Amino acid sequence: MGTARPYADVVVVGGGNAGFCAALAAAERGRSVVLLEKGDREHAGGNSYYTAGATRIVHDGLPDLLDIVEPDDRHDATEVPPYSAEEYAADLAKVTGGRNDPDLTRVLVAQSRRVVRWLHGHGLRYRLMYERQAYQRDDGTYLFWGGLHVGNVDGGQGLMADHARAAAALGVDVRYGHAVRDLLVDDCAVTGVGYVTSDGVEGEVAAASVVLAAGGFEADPRLRELHLGRGWANARVRGTSNNTGEVLVEALRIGAGRAGDWSTCHAVAWDAGHPQNESNRELTNRLTRQSYPLGIVVNVDGERFIDEGEDFRNYTYAKYGSQILEQPGSVAFQLFDAELRPMLRAEEYDMPGISVVVADTVDELAREAGIDEAGLRKTVAEYNAAIDTTARFDPTVKDGRRADVRPPKSNWAAPLLTPPFYAYPVTCGITFTFGGLRADTHGRVLADDGSPIPGLLVAGEMLGGLFSGNYPGGTGLAAGAVFGHRAGSVA
Repeated sequence: MGTARPYADVVVVGGGNAGFCAALAAAERGRSVVLLEKGDREHAGGNSYYTAGATRIVHDGLPDLLDIVEPDDRHDATEVPPYSAEEYAADLAKVTGGRNDPDLTRVLVAQSRRVVRWLHGHGLRYRLMYERQAYQRDDGTYLFWGGLHVGNVDGGQGLMADHARAAAALGVDVRYGHAVRDLLVDDCAVTGVGYVTSDGVEGEVAAASVVLAAGGFEADPRLRELHLGRGWANARVRGTSNNTGEVLVEALRIGAGRAGDWSTCHAVAWDAGHPQNESNRELTNRLTRQSYPLGIVVNVDGERFIDEGEDFRNYTYAKYGSQILEQPGSVAFQLFDAELRPMLRAEEYDMPGISVVVADTVDELAREAGIDEAGLRKTVAEYNAAIDTTARFDPTVKDGRRADVRPPKSNWAAPLLTPPFYAYPVTCGITFTFGGLRADTHGRVLADDGSPIPGLLVAGEMLGGLFSGNYPGGTGLAAGAVFGHRAGSVA
């Protein structure tokens, strides 16, 4: 007689934010839960470990946030405007060009505040995100704007440490170094998983439900080239090296339907002087370069190719990485002068070892940075001359201070006149892919004909349909929490 397979009510595949949310939701219902994480303890947490922790939620203003943010984080906040469900839904529709799934969007928006309060009740710690969308006034107080106001204490590291403590308190069996390779199927229903450990030991776990939360395929150059297109093998991986897409491929093999945009992804401006991130877990959020709305961005020919001031950073940063990848050599340069330099995000532009060229003239800057000298001289001169100086420069609002060049700069146009001048070389850093599995609003995976696959659920980056072409900052953690919670609540 054969040995029976180990059994759990729920097996969660992937130990990032979405996976832990699913595990917590299932465990608090009394289910036995095994969470299988591909990374070992040192490299666990998926992309969630690498995040800055920003979480986009609906709220009614500062008083509505005070009971979830840490007490010592409230003293400098003076004005946090409400962020309504209507604004949240409009932001998602705006950045995706209306390609976001309406049902998933409705649930995400409606549940975002409640799920963060649920997580806070399990011990997850939150703070106000002063450095993301807040401006410090002369009196030291802060004015917040936009919709991204809260995040995890200590970023992704704090998020995953808090998740681990919460899971342990509920008895979740977390197993590190377990890479799921197979979904076990019996009579069209998923009945468990097959895995291999980091030591090469193969095994299986039977389950009543399997929740897939193993991320996308962004860390696999072959799959990037296949789905995103030519040249994407050259992108730098910002987050975990473990998101190589084999669980996605396995789910498709057993009949799961596709959803979302498999041809686009979240990709940002990344320090071009640093190697592939892979194990650079302490620096990941400081290697992005996100103060570009204040300056201009040029390629090696000295030509601008984006509207740097189209919108606030949180609504444009995730799409500009792909446009940098399309430039000659897959590199670009963010340019600022001495007047703008003090306004740049200190945690990114003042970090040790940053890639930067500094010069006293625009021509010298071009020569030192490897930019076409005549091209840059022409671009800067035309840009400076085209600025609407009748509008007041104000980085706290979309100020309408534009430069009528091509492409235009719609806001925050400030001339580059005062030496020294600064050039920050950037390339494309990929964060996560937008294509995923088809599912209903509870995370139940659907086949192409719309029928559910019994025993199979999905959450996090593997859930397709929310994003296409672009992404509003902070929505990933919110979506992972909302749909992780919902999958764990029915598993």
